[in-house]
Amino acid sequence: MIDLTIHRDSLSRNIAAAREKGIVIPTYEQMKHPQTIPEPIRARLKTVGMWDVDPLNLFRVTWKNEPRAQGAGFQDVPNYVELPPALTGVPCRILAMAGKWFPTGCHKVGASFGCLVPRLVTGQFDAAYHKAVWPSTGNYCRGGAFNSRLLGVHAVAILPAEMSRERFTWLESIGAEVIATPGCESNVKEIFDKTHELSQDPQCMIFNQFEQMGNHLWHYQVTGEALSTLFEAVKRPGERLSGACFTSGSAGTIGCGDYLKEVYPRMKLAVGEALQCPTILQNGFGDHRIEGIGDKHIPWIHNVKNTDMVIDIDDEDSQRLLRLFNDPAGLAYLKEEAGVDDETLSKLSWLGISGIANVLCCIKMAKYYEFTGQDVVVTVLTDSADMYGSRIQELSDQYGPYTARDAAVDHALHLLGLRTDAMAELGYRDRKRIHNLKYYTWVEQQGKSAEELNALWYGTEWEDVHGQAAALDELINAFNEEAGVLRSM
Repeated sequence: MIDLTIHRDSLSRNIAAAREKGIVIPTYEQMKHPQTIPEPIRARLKTVGMWDVDPLNLFRVTWKNEPRAQGAGFQDVPNYVELPPALTGVPCRILAMAGKWFPTGCHKVGASFGCLVPRLVTGQFDAAYHKAVWPSTGNYCRGGAFNSRLLGVHAVAILPAEMSRERFTWLESIGAEVIATPGCESNVKEIFDKTHELSQDPQCMIFNQFEQMGNHLWHYQVTGEALSTLFEAVKRPGERLSGACFTSGSAGTIGCGDYLKEVYPRMKLAVGEALQCPTILQNGFGDHRIEGIGDKHIPWIHNVKNTDMVIDIDDEDSQRLLRLFNDPAGLAYLKEEAGVDDETLSKLSWLGISGIANVLCCIKMAKYYEFTGQDVVVTVLTDSADMYGSRIQELSDQYGPYTARDAAVDHALHLLGLRTDAMAELGYRDRKRIHNLKYYTWVEQQGKSAEELNALWYGTEWEDVHGQAAALDELINAFNEEAGVLRSM
């Protein structure tokens, strides 16, 4: 469970810092239902840009922002892209909820919020003393750096050196200390090694998204509710929510699948990974280019017992489709030859590389289970193409100018031609085998105990964590009341 032990002295300092910097912290209820956000905050947000480094933007840590860069309010239905059969080649509906319309342009700001806030409102983290260390494959540390900047806290962002240039540029612009570890997104062990080194400094507090249940809880509560809201808002008569797919990464996002399976118990839940690093499917290893989904281990916070399927995605598919979705020649082909509608075309830039991989997982699941027009599959788009302009340029430099013929080949080969290979349904023994892989990372290397590992499988840990949102909201409300910022608005 998430430790909610109060440390009063440092909590008082955190409250004083919030008062000085004009910070009000949103509750889980407000992130799920932004219509409950106090009117003074809603009014002030009309003058604040979506990506401004402003404390008010903590209230935009929600899936339900209006898709506007400046002065956005809130809406009842989350932003999403529907991928039609003309694009995907499968008859079912695929709904992908968009992370572009969060502060930082990525939903990982929510995961970092979920890890930071329990320690902030209990005083376990002292904003006047601690440095906040954010181990990541790129987007999570951006969210952590954003939250740290609002608090005036020294942020340390750890990410692999081979991640996209845009990530490093953004982190430098916000004033974070940046540590680039060797390798690419699958080199998580190197991140953990640097994290362990920094943890020897008592000033460094580690917010490890791969193990902290605050990440899981945020997605269970906020992302899960948002996907359910989306489906209920757009479903047609006779349709059913049949599947949900999420690439692993830190296994935070797939935590929303626990919520969805409670609401839609017949739904299939799949975890995705890169074919070039088939850790879940084959206990395998390797490097890959699906940025943002670190591999070669099983995250502590992945509820493997609740996962029905593993789907591997070739990183070449995601790279080629990134170009198809963002080059004018690719968009022209999709409109004129494939018959994709204008609304969908206008939103294809909302798909970053890992978002494309999520969609490919949905397509492979739909083909495997032979989903029909009555089935709906959901996923999320972690970030958008805004983070990958350098990657698109690299592809252009490598392959030359993009043509209609290139677009036709990419659509046919890397999307319509997806096969149901490199995937597997998971029985009880399969799930237990995958769960047991956590031992080698978390018990042998990271200080967890075998008893804790067994408790994740046999105990009530997941249900206990899911129920902690109400207690956290009480602590958040008490924090805000003592700080008094909202009363002065």
